[in-house]
Amino acid sequence: MKIVVTANGADLDAPASPVFGRCPMYVFVDTETMQFEAVENPAVTAGGGAGIQAAQYVIERGAQAVVTGNAGPNAFNVFQAANVPVYLFGGGTVREAVEAYKAGKLQSVAGANVQAGMGMGRGMGMGRGMGMGRGMGMGRGMGMGRGMGMGRGMGMGRQAWEATSPTPPPPPAAPAAPAPSREEEVASLKDMAGGLHKQLAEVIERLDRLEKEE
Repeated sequence: MKIVVTANGADLDAPASPVFGRCPMYVFVDTETMQFEAVENPAVTAGGGAGIQAAQYVIERGAQAVVTGNAGPNAFNVFQAANVPVYLFGGGTVREAVEAYKAGKLQSVAGANVQAGMGMGRGMGMGRGMGMGRGMGMGRGMGMGRGMGMGRGMGMGRQAWEATSPTPPPPPAAPAAPAPSREEEVASLKDMAGGLHKQLAEVIERLDRLEKEE
């Protein structure tokens, strides 16, 4: 049987990746012979819809089951339509993920176990949701804008400051900068994705080098 494991490297001893749509590599493994093929994820730097693109890609390459740490609703819907089951793996190497699958130790999921966009974008607090709020001066005034998620969602806004602080609140922040256009935000996110991909590759390379020195 041919399964695919999300991975941070290109062989069976590479760490399995906890994310699906934006993991660096997919390792396709024949569970009977343990022969494998590692391919780069073509959707890792996609501006949007990475989960859908990645799911379609692994299905086209013949994956009959998916082993990963998390699966969003977009990717899961693609797999469900193709009758490709998704199994969750808590952590370890690709080889350990395959062995756990063969031993029947992995849990299959009947639906997505993370929200859409958890690999990138607003689902990771890069939108408005996890910000510090304007009252603390961490809002748009610092030029981070909506794209970086330093926005208004869960922050210490003016009302929260008044409710928790015994001292008077600071003066109101300067007027917010104009919101970026859709094109500017898309370009910013793409640049950010490219930078994150580069950083991830450097981290993986460093981990491999440290493990070889042991």
